[in-house]
Amino acid sequence: MGAAVAACAATNAAAVLWCGQGRSPASMARAEQFGLTPVSALQELLDRSDVVISLCPPAAAEDLARDVAEHGFTGMYVEANAINPERTTRIAGLLEQGATVVDGGVIGSPPVRGKTPTLYLSGPATATARIEALFVGTAVQTMTLGTEIGKASALKLSYASFQKTSRVLVALAVGMAREHGVDQELIEVASRRTDSYLAEPEYVAKTAARAWRWGPELEEAADSLEAAGLPPEMLRAAAATLARWDDAKDDGELTLTDALNRLAQQ
Repeated sequence: MGAAVAACAATNAAAVLWCGQGRSPASMARAEQFGLTPVSALQELLDRSDVVISLCPPAAAEDLARDVAEHGFTGMYVEANAINPERTTRIAGLLEQGATVVDGGVIGSPPVRGKTPTLYLSGPATATARIEALFVGTAVQTMTLGTEIGKASALKLSYASFQKTSRVLVALAVGMAREHGVDQELIEVASRRTDSYLAEPEYVAKTAARAWRWGPELEEAADSLEAAGLPPEMLRAAAATLARWDDAKDDGELTLTDALNRLAQQ
């Protein structure tokens, strides 16, 4: 997602930089594929940038923000990770002495092959307007939700809590039906209804390949539920289920059978 969104920003930016320090060969390949300009260290990236967009796995969001703050960044920082509003507010606090913070949340698939995700924004009006201008005419649509930090994060996690958990439930339902030899009958029943993920069990393998980042995202959503006085247990259980697929990270060759077999392992 990060590299593809950055490539869209290049349409209206003078340059889009990325720092490969400590990143994997796969990340480096994506950056090269999308034509991003490499820099050798975070300090160089910050010195040359007016806007930083943070779009990474949830677990890394706060550490990255802390590093940026320690380097004295004074530009605009878009916190676009799938983290709960409380963490977003903490990150804004880390950066408030120098940078202008915009809360962001991407809903949809990466902007490639005709996909058009929406980057939801909240924060100071002049700052969100600048980010909107950065993506004008690109595959990334933008929508501003107001000036309150946390709104964009809340919308992202509210949507993710349904979207991702529903796919985990599909995996469990298909796995149970397969164990009793009625998986095809289950799919047939589901196909009579509209918009049922049960009618698309092939999506289970895609879910398994994305579990390494979806699980932490659901933990963030569970924290938000708990903060609101709502029960977080269902999302935590879904995150624990996803953890069984951690070793399938980004495996594009995974089949439905492979995914269900991994899910059944103790």
